[in-house]
Amino acid sequence: MAPWTTEDIPSLSGRVAVVTGANSGLGFETALALAGAGAQVTLACRDQSRGANAVDQLGRALPDADVRLGRLDLADLASVRAFATDFTTTHDGLDLLVNNAGVMAIPRRETADGFEMQFGTNHLGHFALTGLLLDRLVARPGARVVTVSSIAARTGRIRFDDLQGAHHYGRWSAYSQAKLANQVFTLELDRRVTRSSVDLVSVASHPGYAATNLQLVAPQMSGSRVMEALNRLGNSIVAQPASAGALPSLYAATAPEVRSGQFFGPDRLYGMRGHPKPVPFLKAARDPETARRLWEVSEELTGVRFDALD
Repeated sequence: MAPWTTEDIPSLSGRVAVVTGANSGLGFETALALAGAGAQVTLACRDQSRGANAVDQLGRALPDADVRLGRLDLADLASVRAFATDFTTTHDGLDLLVNNAGVMAIPRRETADGFEMQFGTNHLGHFALTGLLLDRLVARPGARVVTVSSIAARTGRIRFDDLQGAHHYGRWSAYSQAKLANQVFTLELDRRVTRSSVDLVSVASHPGYAATNLQLVAPQMSGSRVMEALNRLGNSIVAQPASAGALPSLYAATAPEVRSGQFFGPDRLYGMRGHPKPVPFLKAARDPETARRLWEVSEELTGVRFDALD
């Protein structure tokens, strides 16, 4: 069987997609492929200047594509609500939500709402966004929510006694926790969808080791030119291109055989690179009690409930 590529994406004509963090890297490549297959794609970006540049790039590459720009800062729940309000007033349905945006291993910072930045952006922001767009998702039978995790989740632990890293903060442990939370969320959303008999697909993906700006932000914030240089070297020698790193997300979002509750990642080099294949969720992500607690905490912190699943 030939490896799956973007050439295998079926026609997405008439489909509506939202991709978070789509101004560069994995998000840009995801938006490019979805738009190339005929979907109307909203690039949900924090930096509107970079987002506008991405829209221009997509327009030059795909002159007939329907590509739009939305303002979304996942580190600010007011921005998440504003984006959702704007989207729901202009669209009667949403077929594909790709929860892609994220920050990685940065010095401790807080979101506008006082959450630790990595947990707040990577998990809570996407939790809130999905819940606020849920009505539009369930309006399209078979709609998909793709949440992007990371191989770094392997060392993650949901620290309910210190979710925000207020007592002890490690930049990598915080990132691993947030990426594990992405997997926990994916499976718990699938459980709730199944119980409510809603026709919605909740799946996860991870890109392996892909060369993006994500690896450069933390050393730049820390002022470490040595680490920035080392990460650039790793990106150029070991990492696969962002276009390859986006393939698991694109497979999860578009392949007809995908079923809710699945997880996809690269098939070679211990999941660091290659073509998409089904991969197992971490044992820590499959615990229903952890999922219940995290869901309840996430509802309390964000004020967002998934009422369509009750």
